[in-house]
Amino acid sequence: MRKGFTLIELLVVIAIIAILAAILFPVFARAREKARQASCLSNVKQIQLAILMYVQDYDEKFFLGRQTMGGRYYYWYHMVQPYVKNNQIWYCPSHDKSMSAVAYGWNIYGRTYGNGMGYYDGAPRTYTGERLTLAEIPKPASTIDIADAATSYLTYRGYLILTGLSYYPSVHNGGGNYGYVDGHAKWGNQQAMYGGDDGNVNK
Repeated sequence: MRKGFTLIELLVVIAIIAILAAILFPVFARAREKARQASCLSNVKQIQLAILMYVQDYDEKFFLGRQTMGGRYYYWYHMVQPYVKNNQIWYCPSHDKSMSAVAYGWNIYGRTYGNGMGYYDGAPRTYTGERLTLAEIPKPASTIDIADAATSYLTYRGYLILTGLSYYPSVHNGGGNYGYVDGHAKWGNQQAMYGGDDGNVNK
């Protein structure tokens, strides 16, 4: 009558467990990141709707990435905050809070410089040279105004600079979440988004 496993049998069992773990752990990691991606996409969508509420309240004019009022700097997310009233919305679950004020960036540069949604007072960086109005954006359904901030620009005040591949987000399964001027939000693969023209306002 057998009373236990042999050493070989134990080693086989351990090897099988190790193989299963090696297979399943990446799957679990991807599933966790997918859940974070969905939570982040919800944030982007809510911020995007708040931006449109701001635009409607201010004669259909967008803000700049940074504005000076009363001798103080106000960044784009300060303009949106009264419409969201929730500080947690500014943090993506996959974002390192210690790296920047917010996890999302305002599109100040499209694929070509001077073709974004607006930079700061004195250097708006838009194709009109000033604050854009909703009517001045030819293709709102395919024009990015916010997105996950790429790691290389997290230390900048919530700016999105879509001029090179490394500036496009890859935080969520090789891509990032993007908000569009018409109000919708979607995930996009880094390479595919870089190959497109959605970062440019004038196109």
